[in-house]
Amino acid sequence: MPSMLSVLVAGVLSLLAASSAARADDAPPIAAAADLKFAVEEIAAAFKGETGKEVKLAFGSTGNFARQIREGAPFELFMAADEKFILDLAEDGFLKDEGKLYAEGRIVIMVPHGSTLKADAALDDLEKALAEGRVKKFAIANPEHAPYGKRAEEALKHRGLWEAVQPFLVQGENVAQAAQFATSGNAQGGIIAYSLALSPEVSNRGTFALIPDDWHEPLLQRMALSKKATPVAEAFYAYMSSPAAREIMKRYGFVLPGEAAAATN
Repeated sequence: MPSMLSVLVAGVLSLLAASSAARADDAPPIAAAADLKFAVEEIAAAFKGETGKEVKLAFGSTGNFARQIREGAPFELFMAADEKFILDLAEDGFLKDEGKLYAEGRIVIMVPHGSTLKADAALDDLEKALAEGRVKKFAIANPEHAPYGKRAEEALKHRGLWEAVQPFLVQGENVAQAAQFATSGNAQGGIIAYSLALSPEVSNRGTFALIPDDWHEPLLQRMALSKKATPVAEAFYAYMSSPAAREIMKRYGFVLPGEAAAATN
């Protein structure tokens, strides 16, 4: 007959095993670049529909998330807007491996309805508007830690407008906030993510035009799992390569690994 002690030990071990299983089944926290907000929310909903599992999505600037991960933030999957941040974190031992590319992003100039500024891919009207004093505020994401802001800066420098536009810049903490600024009516426009401009929540606020992709460094977007990733996080990571997820990403204007960009400029 088992002793009281052995019964207690067995009970504790059983509770610990159950607790561990419950934690492994919890919705894992995922850090995703702000340009992914609408696309990845749809993908997460589809993932839940197919698997019954949920993920906790946090959207923000890639640079800020990278810093938080270095400081011990418990994200199980990091979906960056610039692969450099993933590669640096992996090299320094903060991630399971270097992960994989999941998309290439694009930038657009977007102006709200009623703006004195026109959205054209060559930024010709932005140049004229700056010379004529029609621009009071122009929004981009903060180039210091937001890849989409850095690419906006690169495009404006390529076009020779960076110095002229700087006095009028309002910078969002991330590209989603920059999109809010650009379409609020308080700014004449801004440079934001194509994926956000295509979303119903943003597209109905104004008009946009794709900026040539050779005006800036490519937005190669990479994701990787943390070393403590649970099975649900691993499953979502794999699901991002599924036909359902890829179809959603394409609908939001992303160029996917293994596929050529559409003729959009």
